[in-house]
Amino acid sequence: MAHWLVKSEPGAWSWDDQMRDGTTFWSGVRNYQASNNLKAMKIGDRCFFYHSVSEKKIVGVVEVVKEYYPDHTDESGRFGMVDLKAVKPLVTPVSLDQVKDDPRLNHLALVKQSRLSVMPVDDAAWDLICQLGGITA
Repeated sequence: MAHWLVKSEPGAWSWDDQMRDGTTFWSGVRNYQASNNLKAMKIGDRCFFYHSVSEKKIVGVVEVVKEYYPDHTDESGRFGMVDLKAVKPLVTPVSLDQVKDDPRLNHLALVKQSRLSVMPVDDAAWDLICQLGGITA
C-alpha cells in the first residue's frame, strides 16, 4: 500500500464535507505531476487530507476506493480523478509548520513543492505524521 497527501481548500471542500459525504470524487487536478500521482494510486492506498491556503494542516485520512478515471469537470479531457473515502480524523491536526520544523520530514513534497496538490508520502513519514496526529498508521 502506498501513501499520499491530497490538498483541498477548506472553503471549497473541507474535512467536514468529506466526513459528511463519506466518499467523493477527487476532481479538479490540472497539474501533470499531481495527475500522474493520481494515476499511480491504487485501491486501498491511504492519503492524508490536508487543508490548504488558510489553515495549512493535515486533518484526516482518506482511502482510495476507485482508481483513476476521466474527470467530468475537465473540458479538455486530459485529466482524471480518483474516489476517496473518509477513514478517520487526526486527533491532533499536524500543521505545515510542524512538518517544516521536523528534519525527518523536510524531504516531503509538502515542504519542497508547496503548490503540488497530490503528492506521495513515504512510509517513515506516514508513520511519523500519524504519531504526531495521535492516530495509529
